[in-house]
Amino acid sequence: MEEAMSSRLKATALRLIEIDKELLDEHVTRDMNRFRDLSKERASIEPIVEKYNEYLKTMENMDDAKVLSEDSDPEMSAMGKEEYRALLLREEALIEELRVMLIPHDPNDEKNIVVEIRGAVGGDEANIFAGDLFRMYSKYAERNGWKLQMIDLSPSEMGGFSLVSFMIKGDGVYSKLKFESGAHRVQRVPKTESAGRIHTSTATVLVMPEAEEIEVTVNPADLQVDTYHSQGAGGQNVNKTESAVRITHLPTGIVVSCQVEKSQIQNREIAMNMLRAKLLATKQAEQDEKIGNERRLKVGTGERSEKIRTYNYPQNRVTDHRIGFTIQQLDRVMEGQLDDVIDALIHFDQQSKLAGE
Repeated sequence: MEEAMSSRLKATALRLIEIDKELLDEHVTRDMNRFRDLSKERASIEPIVEKYNEYLKTMENMDDAKVLSEDSDPEMSAMGKEEYRALLLREEALIEELRVMLIPHDPNDEKNIVVEIRGAVGGDEANIFAGDLFRMYSKYAERNGWKLQMIDLSPSEMGGFSLVSFMIKGDGVYSKLKFESGAHRVQRVPKTESAGRIHTSTATVLVMPEAEEIEVTVNPADLQVDTYHSQGAGGQNVNKTESAVRITHLPTGIVVSCQVEKSQIQNREIAMNMLRAKLLATKQAEQDEKIGNERRLKVGTGERSEKIRTYNYPQNRVTDHRIGFTIQQLDRVMEGQLDDVIDALIHFDQQSKLAGE
């Protein structure tokens, strides 16, 4: 193991001991913010320390196996050599695992997300595909035990949505879905196509980490709040009262709306969550632009105009263009079985960071 890596692991192990001591301090236990921050830090480094301790134990066992391999008894010596070879492979695997675990942690990884899907190029077929993507992510959230909360939707006459926005809440949601932003392209014969020709349409996906109030300060004087009658499903009560809320952030021109709840207060709260997420995403994009390409994900910039993935129905194929990954399981992917695609993206991102790209 490289000296720099060894030093980082030793420092991490010492930090865990320090945190455990602090968490027993009554001054810390009375400070809920401090206690929460320390608990989060502990949860993030404990798996690294556990893996490091496993590595140290493996090294001890290797020393014992080496001694055994030099035994005068041929049978004991052979046993020691075999054990040493197995432990050597385990050592190499542990070093690689630790190297990945030491990659700087994205502070947003454990956050909930706000997702916005829009039908783009392709008219009715693009809106239908936006609805298919919404269903795909809904199924994926369900498979992971996450909770989905609607924010806003504009149904299309032919099916699907011209716009649908929602939140997904659960453990590590952003870490799994943060690479989904961009233009998704579908190639298939639309329901509206009588001649059986394959059409290409696109829908855009925007994934943003949920922003807490302490991360984004919004001045109420900067907001224009409008209420209106909901146009979506929800029964007579929704349509007869001005429960829908539209909020315009005047300094940036960002507009968000919510009409899924019967209560205007609830819709406003959900819309404010959406606004904070968009403001945080805008702020992060500006920071990345100043820093340059160095901090941009190598799997793509996440720009709406960037075609990141193609869903080819005739060939039952899904291709992610950023990493050259193809899988002949489109039918399963559209049912929310996204793990193979997402794992490939995460692995590529990790390897890029390890290579210092």
